[in-house]
Amino acid sequence: MGTSGVADLAQMEMKFVDTSDSVNIKMASIFETFLVKKDIILASSAEGLVSRLIENIVFSCVNSWFGSWLKWCPTSLSLLREAEKALLSNLRSSYRGRYVNVGCTTGTEESYIWTISLNEQSPNTPLVLLHGFGSGVGLWCLNFDSLAANRPVYAFDIIGFGRSSRPTFTKDPLEAEREFIISIEAWREKMSLDKFILLGHSFGGFLATSYAIKYPERIEHLILADPWGFPERPLDVGERYNFPFWVKAIGAILQPFNPLFIVRTAGPLGPKLLQKARPDLIHKFSGMVKDAEEVIPNYLYHCNAQDPTGESAFHTLMAGFGWAKYPMIQRMDSLRKEVPITLIYGSRSWVDRDPGFQMKYMRPNSYVDVQVIQGAGHHVYADRANVFNDRVNTIGHYVDTGVLPDLPVISQERNEQEDAKNVAQTLTSMLSVRNDEIHDESVGDPGHSNPPEVEVD
Repeated sequence: MGTSGVADLAQMEMKFVDTSDSVNIKMASIFETFLVKKDIILASSAEGLVSRLIENIVFSCVNSWFGSWLKWCPTSLSLLREAEKALLSNLRSSYRGRYVNVGCTTGTEESYIWTISLNEQSPNTPLVLLHGFGSGVGLWCLNFDSLAANRPVYAFDIIGFGRSSRPTFTKDPLEAEREFIISIEAWREKMSLDKFILLGHSFGGFLATSYAIKYPERIEHLILADPWGFPERPLDVGERYNFPFWVKAIGAILQPFNPLFIVRTAGPLGPKLLQKARPDLIHKFSGMVKDAEEVIPNYLYHCNAQDPTGESAFHTLMAGFGWAKYPMIQRMDSLRKEVPITLIYGSRSWVDRDPGFQMKYMRPNSYVDVQVIQGAGHHVYADRANVFNDRVNTIGHYVDTGVLPDLPVISQERNEQEDAKNVAQTLTSMLSVRNDEIHDESVGDPGHSNPPEVEVD
């Protein structure tokens, strides 16, 4: 793109920002015509301006109430972009950022999915990463360098989260789930990926499994990192968990609200609230991320202070924060038996790992490996990043060679301390915002010493 072209785009961007929603919609149509041969928009050098124009398009048609809300919540896509850059500046590897046009997968307007890719030239099997609830591509910063050393790695902000479009989802849980899956498949088609390793954490693990059920021919190996939404919700949950009256009262009051509404309610105090509420999450990154005590809460705040459409869809899917309305364990018989599965849990996570072992016995003719990383909590990919990266890289090596490793023999009597879950303790840990704080410092992650090489978006 020449200098004059960039200048023209800069003028268009200024006009775009200053115009009304109706004009923005027309300009979005103009940009679509301009970019008709550029479905995947690169976010590097001069083309970074185009990427920023798309960001304006992505969020141009917000409801008027949310525009007023933003006056209280000091957030914007520009601030989110800068927060993400601060995280990814810790990488040694170069990366590329782009917006991928996935069409009208949700609602009637076109959506764009923000995508980070590394080592695309590698001939080995690609790895695709799906983040968890309330997160984004930035939190994979402890994993990108290692995972992309020998293969292409792609990570994207799930639609409704991070820097991706935030369309309004249906209120039907199965239909909302389908909209997520359709957007993932549309993204895959635009990226021209044939088969790949799919890794999902938490809510991303739930969606990864749903995608694998719908499109098993695309999956070389399914990796589920502390996946959410697998176990069935106990029918006697009220009786089984002897909660105090005040806990029940607060739960009843908060039930209609989205899980992270309090972050937005806090307005300009949101980053400080996250900093105080989740010091454990900051601690996970402190050895690798410069100024983690500010960078991490800022990134999470700007990820979740935007229009919470993905969060609302998650609220539609859940039956209490710890369970899904349609648990994935009930659907595992629909997953093609040829799809190999590895589940990676944190030993200190609040997520119940019994469904992982249930899957192992439900699928005797399939490859199902259940691994537990000691000292890790729910954010297993960050708590013990080196160990987690090694496990994933080992799986990638076997996928490339076309040979699955032998599974360890599981004793009929599982170790009660490690494998049996105390229900009361599980729920107690779910209620604690510091439930996965790491006390065992015997395993550390070395910091980066080399300066990053980053393609600026």
